[in-house]
Amino acid sequence: MKKRRIVILGVSGSIGQSALKVARDIPDRVEIVGMSAHRNASALATAAREFPGARCVRTDEPDGEERLIELATMPGADLVLVAIVGTAGLRPALAAIEAGKDLAVASKEILVMAGEVVLQAAGRTGARILPVDSEHNAIFQCLEGRDLSTVRRLILTCSGGPFRHTPRSEFEAISPERALRHPTWQMGKKITIDSATLFNKALEMIEAHWLFGLPIAQVDVVVHPQSIVHSMVEFVDGSTLAQLSHSDMCFPIHYAVTWPERIPNSLKPLDFAQLGRLDFEAPRRKDFPALDLAVEAGTRGGTLPAVLNAANEVAVDAFLAGEIRFPKIWEIVARAMAECPHVAHPGLDELIAADRAAREHASRKVQE
Repeated sequence: MKKRRIVILGVSGSIGQSALKVARDIPDRVEIVGMSAHRNASALATAAREFPGARCVRTDEPDGEERLIELATMPGADLVLVAIVGTAGLRPALAAIEAGKDLAVASKEILVMAGEVVLQAAGRTGARILPVDSEHNAIFQCLEGRDLSTVRRLILTCSGGPFRHTPRSEFEAISPERALRHPTWQMGKKITIDSATLFNKALEMIEAHWLFGLPIAQVDVVVHPQSIVHSMVEFVDGSTLAQLSHSDMCFPIHYAVTWPERIPNSLKPLDFAQLGRLDFEAPRRKDFPALDLAVEAGTRGGTLPAVLNAANEVAVDAFLAGEIRFPKIWEIVARAMAECPHVAHPGLDELIAADRAAREHASRKVQE
């Protein structure tokens, strides 16, 4: 099989850096042809020296989005890895799909905000959507070649974050520094706070609904603190398939960039005797209401998932800046979902307008 020619949007973040590790590991199968970074010019320069043939773009300029779109649609590239946090990757992702590029999605917000629009575009051009989130990549592996009518549930696993056993009565005192200490994964600040509130899992529920074409009522969550089982699929006959590996984003990235093949790499396999045990428990949905907000957003659809996502981004920024307490993140999102206008079948412009309106609404609630 020929080399996969890859563009990485967001090379300086944790996903982008993991993608570079994969490229180093299997240079005969992967060629980096384009990379972008926002403010981290040094990381981009370092990557450019290592991969001198790649086109490099900084996006902290007024024409940043246009430059991302040019990179995402560059001739010769056949896979675009979107590893940009937030909604900045939406238009470049759609442009890549319209240009017939396969899309490896590591940014949850793209499918949460515009799942219907993205999948319609992929249907028109034949572009394939390959999930890079460890949970969705696990489901992708478990589902491959199977009829969706045989699926009873998709079960996303969840580490539970740093406050899995913290009483709700102590939530008001949680500091940003404490919330940023994730027990399993090393991630950026925004996704780490989302893991602490379980909004990370809420976004993943909506994303799974779109990626795999099942109602959100068939998407469930179980807490698994070791983060070894990355997700599971339960079938109508009672059987369950799971995908397991160490907590390393190189595993799902490797699978996405080499799919549909499986090829050797240098990643460490599991030693089950050394692991000893794998634990599972139900999430505390009442104390962590993000999951129920996701069910509401995924069930009603339309602009509501975009509102959830945008309001959460504003609330997380405010929490990290010390402007609000930890529990107010959920309150701000719930208020935005209840009070922002709802459009049942939005186009891209309506989704962007809903995103903007939710951000403005959430910003006002931060000040209350």
